[in-house]
Amino acid sequence: MFQIRLHGRGGQGVVTAAEMLALAGFMEGHYSQAFPSFGSERTGAPVTAYARFAEKEIRLREPILEPDVVIVQDRTLLESVDVFAGLKDDGYVLINSSTTPEELGLGDLVARLPQGHVVCVSATQFAMEKIGRPLPGAGMLAGMAALTGSMKLESVIAAYGEKFKGRIAEANAEVAQLAFEEVVRKKESNHA
Repeated sequence: MFQIRLHGRGGQGVVTAAEMLALAGFMEGHYSQAFPSFGSERTGAPVTAYARFAEKEIRLREPILEPDVVIVQDRTLLESVDVFAGLKDDGYVLINSSTTPEELGLGDLVARLPQGHVVCVSATQFAMEKIGRPLPGAGMLAGMAALTGSMKLESVIAAYGEKFKGRIAEANAEVAQLAFEEVVRKKESNHA
């Protein structure tokens, strides 16, 4: 089973991103599920959502305590929420930021995980350019696809195309493409 925990703030599309992740996994032939966990349901409040893929039916319904991947859609959560709690020793971390993990003070995490497993992606920047709103979900999921190889970029784009139509779907596809390419470049420079 492959388990992903998404952290963000209310209004950033964290729950939608988890749903799109599960849909993309389903489109690739996996069993999948997604569900949110809310505290105070208000814009700006911390939100956690979960997604799982498996090759057989998923019977688990509890929150993901030992994720394979942690996606952080809002870097300000790094100071207030233990977003890396339970992360597996070979896990992956994708952070929505135009800086580096080291600039975010995550040098210890980078050193603890395998090389290239902690990456930042400029998902909000791409969303502002293409969508005009700070909705980084498509970029974060595409970045995760590039980082982990757990799914195809086309599946992320197709999932967003199922939920949104017309220009919104196209804009999300453009955000996904830009984020995917950025993460691929960063992975290649890590291995150079």
